[in-house]
Amino acid sequence: MGFKKLLASLGAGGASVETVLTEENVVPGGVVQGEVRIQGGSVAQQIEGLSAGLQARVEVERDGQEHKQDIEFTRQQLGGAFEVQPGAVHSVQFGLEIPWETPVTMFLGHHLTGMNVGVTTELAIARAVDSGDLDPVNVHPLPAQQAILDAFGALGFRFKNADLEKGHIRGTRQRLPFYQEIEFHAPQQYRGLNQVELSFVADDHEMDVVLEMDKKPGLFSSGSDSYRSFTVGLNSYQETDWAAYLNQWLAEVGGKRNWF
Repeated sequence: MGFKKLLASLGAGGASVETVLTEENVVPGGVVQGEVRIQGGSVAQQIEGLSAGLQARVEVERDGQEHKQDIEFTRQQLGGAFEVQPGAVHSVQFGLEIPWETPVTMFLGHHLTGMNVGVTTELAIARAVDSGDLDPVNVHPLPAQQAILDAFGALGFRFKNADLEKGHIRGTRQRLPFYQEIEFHAPQQYRGLNQVELSFVADDHEMDVVLEMDKKPGLFSSGSDSYRSFTVGLNSYQETDWAAYLNQWLAEVGGKRNWF
């Protein structure tokens, strides 16, 4: 159970607010359950609105420069206006749906370096909006995503890092304004590869899997990128040996260095 103080005080003598997540561990397509608790201060206050949403910290490239931007990618209103009496406690429960494209933040039981995704709460009072801090959620892979990640592990790939990029991957079912890249160091048997970047773009039936393979330079050529993509059914992924499937592609692209 996670507790996070959102607002120290809403003005002089004002209320204080906490958000409580009853379960921080979720999967894409699931629901994060929680409760917002507003503790009345020394004066009555009129709350005009309350909402909860999901937010991610995303890399944005502009004019050759990169910077971080917090992007909200879903929000839910939690009821209408109400008044908080002095010393009273007002609790609002919520169930926030996790979009299918939500990036994975957990890998092999550990938090993925570079992932910053969580729940934010906003309180509207006196024609102003006060936003709370990020309350992190642990987004675990779907079974189909885990099968692909396990295949990379079985082939000897080592996790490097992960990030979120603002923009769209062409030819996919992407709806969110950003996408995730999970980067792996290539093992020695794929000596023509530096690294591989993996992206998932899912909906409620299937997902696009996109691979960007960074090729090492050869004697008479510079390095280059090679892209491959395929579709995986969320309910039929077990029908394929993913390690063998991926090895066929990876060996073709990175089995040897491009010397000529």
